[in-house]
Amino acid sequence: MSEIEYVRGDATAPSVKGVKVIAHVCNDIGGWGKGFVVALSRRWPEPERAYRAWHRDRAANGFGLGAVQVVQVEPYVWVANMIGQRGIRTGSKGVPVRYEAIDRALERLADHAAELGASVHMPRIGCGLAGGKWSRVEPLITDRLVRRGIPVTVYDHGEGGS
Repeated sequence: MSEIEYVRGDATAPSVKGVKVIAHVCNDIGGWGKGFVVALSRRWPEPERAYRAWHRDRAANGFGLGAVQVVQVEPYVWVANMIGQRGIRTGSKGVPVRYEAIDRALERLADHAAELGASVHMPRIGCGLAGGKWSRVEPLITDRLVRRGIPVTVYDHGEGGS
């Protein structure tokens, strides 16, 4: 069984060949504008447009914690908007990350990636603005993706990492 590959770089620009899915965690209130989504939107407008439409029509389309929306942005590149965060962090009200929702979303992502024959690329999902701990997220990625034989690369942007 392979392991998660860790690299320093930009998760919006995977340099491997083949079909790629760039995965990230979104909130469940329709907010898009801070964190990793800024880099995504700089590169492609489609993921944000699709996410906002998905949230707007949520009563009819399954939008909610644990859901995944896969959006094609280039011939061999897709972006997975995964709902794994309840609201956003405001003041000292605790962290918005929802590990069980990330787990369900990763399971759905694995199905999409397997269907596409894709590798998966991501920042340390759930650990930035969502406030999660990588020690809780990493085993979910291993269980849902790596154990199914899906190659996963995690990107640490710039110096350090969580």
